[in-house]
Order: sequence, then C-alpha cells, then structure tokens
Amino acid sequence: MIPKQNFAPRVLDWFDQHGRKHLPWQQNKTPYRVWISEIMLQQTQVTTVIPYYERFMQSFPDVFALANAPQDDVLSHWSGLGYYARARNMHKAAQKLVDDWQGEFPLSQEGVCELPGIGRSTAAAILSISRNESLAILDGNVKRVLARYHAVPTWPGERKTEAAMWELAETYMPQERCGDYTQAMMDLGATLCTRSKPRCGECPLQADCEGFATGTPTEFPKSKPKQAAKPVKATQMLVLREGNRVLLEKRPATGIWGGLWSLPEVAQEEDIVQAAEQRLGVNVNHVISLSPFRHTFSHYHLDILPSELAVVSTPVVAEQTKYQWFEMEKALALGLPAPVRTLLETHEERRQLI
Repeated sequence: MIPKQNFAPRVLDWFDQHGRKHLPWQQNKTPYRVWISEIMLQQTQVTTVIPYYERFMQSFPDVFALANAPQDDVLSHWSGLGYYARARNMHKAAQKLVDDWQGEFPLSQEGVCELPGIGRSTAAAILSISRNESLAILDGNVKRVLARYHAVPTWPGERKTEAAMWELAETYMPQERCGDYTQAMMDLGATLCTRSKPRCGECPLQADCEGFATGTPTEFPKSKPKQAAKPVKATQMLVLREGNRVLLEKRPATGIWGGLWSLPEVAQEEDIVQAAEQRLGVNVNHVISLSPFRHTFSHYHLDILPSELAVVSTPVVAEQTKYQWFEMEKALALGLPAPVRTLLETHEERRQLI
C-alpha cells in the first residue's frame, strides 16, 4: 500500500464544503466534551447519540461533575446505548482525571491511553479535535475509507493489515488543520464512503480510488472470516410486583449489564414460584406469563421468558444490597438494560389499560 499525493488537501476541501460542523460536540471543543462524544459514538450511530449526549452534558457538564456522580446516575443516563462497560470505564476515567490530573487531560497520547476505556485511536481523536494535534486515528470509518481507497485485499482486523493501515493513516495526517482533517475523515466514511451504498460520484478521492476502479467498491474492506452461528441462551425474568412496586436486582460490576439494575432471573428449567419463594423470600399470590422475546448481544442470542408474579404482602428479601424494591416510576428512572426497560414499560402500559 503506497501512499498517494494530495490526499489530505482533497479531504479538507471536501470537508469545507460538505462536512458536518454543527453537531453538539463540535461546539466548544474541549477535551472533555470530545471525549464523551467519542465514547458514545463507539458502535453507535450519530442520530442515536445526539439526544443522549445533550442529556449527559446537562447533568455532567464537566469532568468534576462526572467524577463525583454516583455510578447509578451515570448508568441511568447511558441506559439504552448498550455496551455498558463504556459508561463504567468513563466514570472511572473521570475519577482518575480528577484525582491524578486535577481535572485536566494529559498532554500526551500515551498519557490519555492510560485512562480506562481509551485506546490509541480514541486518544488521538480527543487530542486532534480538541487541541489540533497531528495524531492519526483509525476508527471504523477511517478503516473503511483507507481499505477501499487502496483496495486492501485482507481483513483490516488482521494484525499485519491493521499495522499497515496505521502507517497509511499517519502518513496522510497533515501538520495543520489536524482537528478538521480528523473530523473530515470520520465524516467521509459516515456520509459518503458508507458500507453498503457508497456515493462514489460525490467523493473527493474517486479519481484514484482503487476500490472504485474495480467496479465493486463494496467488496472493500474485506469481511471478517465467517464464524459459527451465535449460540442461543435462555433465561426466565421475574417481574415481582407488590402494589406499584417492583423488585430489582443489582448486577455485578463486571460482565453483561454490569452495575445496572435488572430483573431477577432464574434458569429456564426452574420452577419460578418455588425459586422466588425460596430465593427471594416472597409469598406468591398468582403468576401471569408474559410474551417471550429475544435480545441479541454481540456474541450470543438471549431468549427471555418473562413472568409477572404478584406477591401477597411486602416480602423480606435477603441480601438487601443486591435486591431492592422500587416504585415503578423510580425504577424506570434507573440505569436499566434496554430489554428490561422495554419489558417494564410495556408491562406498565398493559396494566394501565386493564
């Protein structure tokens, strides 16, 4: 892969005419604001992120507000975005910035990379966009642009291929207008050089794009070698109700839905009444089976079999730090996994119609 001439000037000229310049995080581009946007935008579309970002900034306008917030509040603002480790790491990173750096971001890329949840490309994006430093990024959009432009014949996730693409990204990185160039490359991949329907006729790089020259630009970047079909797991979720209160379980700090409040679960083959009475100390009055549904994670499918269990009286629950009763309105304001929130909202709407 041999670098070509006038790459950055063409990208910047296109950005001046067509680039996105009015997104919320493009205003007042401090390291903190750019950082939050970069974490939210990982594996999440811009249109989805915008309202989350605006609400997040209202509640946590600076790194001190984020560092001092309870984790439950942070996760509540993240509920629905998925990949919750991002939020937990962001909270830890904010605390580290306050404790070790007086709330300021480190000056070096290496220093930023020491913060939880921040890798090489994200660190470069933060410093490039907020401080105009000449540091190349290689996120998904940039990988696609470079892989297509050079018709890279191998999957970009392979170590050797990724190393070669980092070299290209660094070679093309200009010494001036660094923040604009970084934003331009992300915009180019997000708006023109898209995965399935690239708008090659509008691209500033079309003239010498090797992927376009093949006549089949969507063949690049090459796909990851196929893996076996995702396994399917199943669980029973219990909506335990006592009047307008619902019982929630605090998930462990690590793992799926780490640190979030969720519904108690029992294995698919367990008797839910027996499990609820023995494990949670409740007296079950009646059970209503709710509609099952599937939630898909990156590495498996989860079939959720929900049931409503009405209890006779307020139970005494063991492990009070793990289980807690909440008024439904309060429960829905907590950090909940997306399928749990959907289940509770749908369930509540159904109850109000009865």
